[in-house]
Amino acid sequence: MELRQLRYFVAVAEELNFARAAERLLIAGPSLSQQIKALERSLGVRLFDRDRRSVSLTAAGANLLPPARALLDQADALQRRARAFPGAQPVRLGYVTWLPPALRAGGSAVARVHVDTWVAPSHAQAARVAEGGLDLAVCWVRTGDLERLGLRARLLGADRLEAVAPGRDTGDVAARDALVLVDDDTTSWSSWNVYAEELAAATGARVVRISDGGITGPAFFDHVRRHGRPIINSPKGQSIPLPPDLVRRPVVAPRVLWTWSLVQREGEVRTSVLDVADALGGGVGDAGIHGPDSWLPEDDPHRRT
Repeated sequence: MELRQLRYFVAVAEELNFARAAERLLIAGPSLSQQIKALERSLGVRLFDRDRRSVSLTAAGANLLPPARALLDQADALQRRARAFPGAQPVRLGYVTWLPPALRAGGSAVARVHVDTWVAPSHAQAARVAEGGLDLAVCWVRTGDLERLGLRARLLGADRLEAVAPGRDTGDVAARDALVLVDDDTTSWSSWNVYAEELAAATGARVVRISDGGITGPAFFDHVRRHGRPIINSPKGQSIPLPPDLVRRPVVAPRVLWTWSLVQREGEVRTSVLDVADALGGGVGDAGIHGPDSWLPEDDPHRRT
């Protein structure tokens, strides 16, 4: 039995709906179901009665819910108490694909950072900070995610997304004339899918649904060739070398931007974490995201209202 499984149990018990609980926890529905089943096996009791239309607590689930909440409260209190001690442990930082230049430049505060080797999607890294598995993460995050997870974000940087197209024309391409890929694998591509759907709705770019993980890599290039049109490249694909038959083209009308945030828990008190956050976020400014004809999703925490 793991603490995260108890958190999943409490979320499902409060929502009485696996889909809503999964959205609240920022994990895939099948993963949530598997973790609940694993918890039931570990405890030796069935926690929920579920069918196609409804979810309800069993008698055992109803009995175990109050002590589960109490145990989670105790664990949270223990974490808060431990975090109050400045100390010897390095600050644990997770990321997706991008790290700020200050992290590579060194410095007294940044030198205490342990960059986590598990490179995970943005929604997973934000959830790990909320659960205490990380102290900080560099990821893409929405305002709703921050509120739901009890996090705060500061802007670290931004990528201007480009399109990849066949041929030799490297001129501008209007967003409405481009395609954008959305993958069925919501566990791996949850953040990108949300971003891509909103981008398409706002600009007129056409959504192409795929199921082969071709948001990046050779499969992405195959999609460009197959459709014969510019496809907007995700941040994960910005640095991938292009085959000789493809070119990058700037996207305009609007300039499409993806922000990178440094997220931390609300109420963080450890000076080690706060010092690292200040060292990484100092002097960033607006990273050019508020220029003319710039586009950010409505729920981006750094978007001007």
